Amino acid sequence: MSPAITINHLLIEGEALFRRHALCFGHGTTDAWDEAVFLLAHALNLGPMPDRSVLEVAVDNDAASAVRALFLRRVEERIPAAYLTEQAWFCGLPMFVDQRVLVPRSPIAQLITERFHPWVASPPSDILDLCTGSGCIGIACAYAFPEARILLTDICEQALAVARINIQQHQCHQRVGVLQSDLFGALTDQQFDLIVSNPPYVDAIDFADMPDEYHHEPRLGLVSGDDGLDFTRQLLAQAKTYLRPGGALIVEVGNSAPALEQAFPRMPFTWLEFSDGDSGVFFVTREELFKSCQPAG
Repeated sequence: MSPAITINHLLIEGEALFRRHALCFGHGTTDAWDEAVFLLAHALNLGPMPDRSVLEVAVDNDAASAVRALFLRRVEERIPAAYLTEQAWFCGLPMFVDQRVLVPRSPIAQLITERFHPWVASPPSDILDLCTGSGCIGIACAYAFPEARILLTDICEQALAVARINIQQHQCHQRVGVLQSDLFGALTDQQFDLIVSNPPYVDAIDFADMPDEYHHEPRLGLVSGDDGLDFTRQLLAQAKTYLRPGGALIVEVGNSAPALEQAFPRMPFTWLEFSDGDSGVFFVTREELFKSCQPAG
């Protein structure tokens, strides 16, 4: 009789396979073992966080074949695991995702779990999630601030279709609205206490050098001109009009942070720190925007 195939055997196989093919991680997991766990748990319906007690559980040949097929797709097609499973996690919340939206991974998640303390003193009544994609930031804000109204906007109607799926999944449609808008173009006289945005900010050089996994994501959600700042320049110029007195803007710009500081030398950006070492997220108040929004030159 052939030895039983255990979950541990399959995970060791997956980890070795992923290491051998030098996969890129960063779409929800950070290493080959965790990636194998994520895919296997999906294939075997083990739930999001199986514990070590399942390692010695034996699986039949059909189940083992399903796991191995998923591992092989990850290697051969270089598709991020979140797209293969159509699920990602953000602020501890499950989000439906597919290739219409970026995979949720913003460090803004930590800020939301901390209710933006100490940067936002009072619970915001109205929050705008600009460039929402899957809706993950705005929906997580709805959990963090149960009295707040949230608006999700994006230029891409396909992305908003995914956001609507997540709103339905989390049953928050009474407080979370959706609007197709190119930046603030579709808004009229609406104002917010807090605007949060993870916009496109990748520059042309970085995009060309990105691993294959990132090229499965929508380019519209990643790239923003040669220096990565085309969108953010417009955002800084216009956001003050849509913020109430005392309101604030929180934006992720990632590796484009040095270019942004050079472009706006008079803007008093507060660069936020994160427990896992992430960076590239700034905080600025409405009043600071009114005083300092002119770019260099």
